[in-house]
Amino acid sequence: MSKILTVFGATGNQGGSVVEAVLTDPDLSQEFTIRAVTRDVNKPGAKKLASKGVELVAADMSSAQSVAPAVQGAHTVFLVTNFWESMSADVEISQGKAVVDASKAAGVKHIIFSSLINATKASNGRLPNISHFDGKAKIEEYIRSSGVPGTFVLPGMFMSGFETMIQKNPPSEPAGYTLALPVDPHKAVSPLFAAAEDTGKFVKAAIKNFPSQSGSRILAAADYYTIDRLISEFSEVIGKPAQAVQISDDEFKSFLSEAAGQELLENMKLLEDPGYYAGEALEGSLALLEEKPTTWKEFVEKNKHKWSNFIH
Repeated sequence: MSKILTVFGATGNQGGSVVEAVLTDPDLSQEFTIRAVTRDVNKPGAKKLASKGVELVAADMSSAQSVAPAVQGAHTVFLVTNFWESMSADVEISQGKAVVDASKAAGVKHIIFSSLINATKASNGRLPNISHFDGKAKIEEYIRSSGVPGTFVLPGMFMSGFETMIQKNPPSEPAGYTLALPVDPHKAVSPLFAAAEDTGKFVKAAIKNFPSQSGSRILAAADYYTIDRLISEFSEVIGKPAQAVQISDDEFKSFLSEAAGQELLENMKLLEDPGYYAGEALEGSLALLEEKPTTWKEFVEKNKHKWSNFIH
């Protein structure tokens, strides 16, 4: 009898990638049946999963009680939380804890959590407002203290985020593209990650290397890119000039909502010091993969229409 893999966020980028990776893996598709958790089983993304033989469960993460049906009888749980939905670290942490508590009560053997570093601690308090990092780090701590074995997959900076950050120059300026950030493009280094394409590759590594990798962090990124390298490779693939420029902190925040401004400013500062993963190397994590991750050039090539169609 196959084991149940419960996937939270199954219709999103990360969860959807996990579902697809397991369904198409010749070994894991035999070992696991997938239970996809969604708030609305009637939305198109959920119905598409059902057509592939995935079990759908409607649940929210507001309490352990409401999560219980989603994890009942599950062997492995993939958990992803969404800070940006509520813009509240407290809400995100309480949701993560609800899933952990329900998983423990249900006898789940393995939680794979989409985590991030504690940026406040890593920066010695210099960057105290990156709530979407710190909240996940606190959920990771909770899993580690729960007694349920956990593996932690830490997504890099989403390549898809640059679809809006790299802007086509206005008609009054020379043709081309500009990436304006509040950091030095020579010094800021970002681990880039194609979430929809590659989350499943790293989560598969967590499943296949359990329990030997239990308790460890798997860094989910193709490579470290300086902002200079990122924009240079973008220019090469698009075939148009592109530049990275450093702007002031206030100018950067002026493009954002008040709620997100300081959060994302400090997120960018993290790239300079102490680093997105606080300087940790990627080689050990990449060695666990069976398939190569998507490179930035490959991502730009696949999505170049999104930039070429971009009009101010």
